[in-house]
Amino acid sequence: MFTGIIQAMGQVAAIEPKGLDSRFYIKTGTLELADVAIGDSIATNGICLTAISLPGDGFWADVSAETLAKTSFKSIKVGSQVNLEKALLPTTHLGGHIVSGHVDGLGKIIERSHAGRSIHFKIQAPDDLAKYIASKGSICVNGISLTVNELNGAVFELNIVPHTLAETTLVSANSGDEVNLEVDIIARYLERLLLGDKAAQVSPQQGVTMALLAENGFLSR
Repeated sequence: MFTGIIQAMGQVAAIEPKGLDSRFYIKTGTLELADVAIGDSIATNGICLTAISLPGDGFWADVSAETLAKTSFKSIKVGSQVNLEKALLPTTHLGGHIVSGHVDGLGKIIERSHAGRSIHFKIQAPDDLAKYIASKGSICVNGISLTVNELNGAVFELNIVPHTLAETTLVSANSGDEVNLEVDIIARYLERLLLGDKAAQVSPQQGVTMALLAENGFLSR
């Protein structure tokens, strides 16, 4: 588990194809690795990766075909910068929100503009994730815990303060870039909980419908 508070920016130093999978070497920059062991998790652009080797200035991790197909890692290159966060400890300050490191989908930046000293982003989320995004709620973008300022359908807006901009890869993010999205985990579990006993019979793709909400008293008929 993670908090979405980025601890350092790293850089992809090598990519080795391994059949359908790939092995990545991530140089971790200023991230302290003294307390990291082989098998530990490090969120990399919001993706939970397992360190399989620790040469000293970074870590190697295997990235599955599933992850390559469904995250921004499909287009990442040697030299690309990435946001890094080590797994949280019981003593970690939970400054962001609970993040699992499991990417729900890819969003696309459709606008970047100045807003005083901050930078304003508009991001188009996949339609099937829109129901999990709430105005003033939390969302994880490339591993960064952020607050949704405005929401219009599947398009959400963010205001990035100078510190966050300087310390994350959003500093170089532009319109057209794809970003990894992870919705608030509470929304995911709430959807499943609302299914009640029907969770055992209903396919995961069906999810919560208006009819189901009405049937269980959440909507007036």
